[in-house]
Amino acid sequence: MRWMTQALLNRGTWLLAMLALLASVAVVRADDGGARQWYLEAMQSDVLWRVSTGRGVTVAVLDTGVDTTVSELHGRVLFGRNLYDAEGTDGRVDAGDTERHGTNMAVAIAGDGADGGLSGLAPGARILPVRVGDKNSFGFIRSATSGVRYAVDSGARVINMSFAAPATTGDRPEWQAAVNYALRKGALVFAGAGNDGSGVPQYPAAIPGVVAVGALGRDGERARFSNHGDHLALAAPGVDMPGRCTADKAKYCAFDGTSHATAIASASAALIWSAHPEWTGNQVLRVMLQTAGHVGPVPSKYIGYGSVRPAQVLLEGKGDPGDPDVHPLLAATSHAPVPARTPVPAPTAAPPPASPLPLVLAATATAAAAGLLVLLGRHRTRHPKERP
Repeated sequence: MRWMTQALLNRGTWLLAMLALLASVAVVRADDGGARQWYLEAMQSDVLWRVSTGRGVTVAVLDTGVDTTVSELHGRVLFGRNLYDAEGTDGRVDAGDTERHGTNMAVAIAGDGADGGLSGLAPGARILPVRVGDKNSFGFIRSATSGVRYAVDSGARVINMSFAAPATTGDRPEWQAAVNYALRKGALVFAGAGNDGSGVPQYPAAIPGVVAVGALGRDGERARFSNHGDHLALAAPGVDMPGRCTADKAKYCAFDGTSHATAIASASAALIWSAHPEWTGNQVLRVMLQTAGHVGPVPSKYIGYGSVRPAQVLLEGKGDPGDPDVHPLLAATSHAPVPARTPVPAPTAAPPPASPLPLVLAATATAAAAGLLVLLGRHRTRHPKERP
């Protein structure tokens, strides 16, 4: 059932900063969307996919729901749950995802490139769609935190939250409880830093235990719209990212935002975990932090430990997984350890496995110049219109 607005209005509507996908720049033809994925070549995806495609890992996308009718997602999306609409059942809302945000995040993670469409960085992963809001009332804390619990109870190892909202003291206990629950279950939680270029902490990215992700441009530099802060953990490509257009899902548009950056970080975790299923989430995250690309001292408040580089782990064998029971970010910031992990159940209704794609995922070094990181939960004010 839909989480009632009355209880939430008592705490404020907690709108998430607008969905990052609205920073559209260009409309491209439906048959050349894949050609616009500059970051796949930069990350050596073709070579990476020979080692890992993310198969066996479920990524929960807490967002606006997922449209399973787009060609790239056929057979890749589990039922999930709709925790926002009163009549909601599962998270496969199809035509109901009019913002395309959740759909584009799912494609960026696990799209298979079918029919000339987009390829996700982890095309073998499965998507667990959890609808927690829409563009206008997105981010009610109760639906979002309940979505975190639902996701891990349903077998998701990676939780992707491409949204953000101003941090308020009253919301922190509920967010922290949900994140701690996910960590006890052994999951990794990724969230966008925000897209307003400020240093003001936003939730859920600023909650201890969450992997906060900032955005990088084609040049490997931090994007000016990306929010920053001491809680930043990683950065990933988030500029000129192709996705289904909001107005017409048959076309592709380019978007800017920490939303896509978060999806790329989540997909990177899925690739590594798939190749090393014996590792815990703490170990997967540790090698991601150790192998991240950076210039200068880390962590940086602009890019965290640096740009995600799964190729360093999968192709070069770099990174020491270390202690399976110590969360590297919590340990680094002296937060109290989360109680002992409990196993994550395997999802019960996954579609049949899809064949891996022949593409690469490699390394893109990121510079740590000054700038602001922003979570994917807001659209950029620059480039407000789509160009033909």
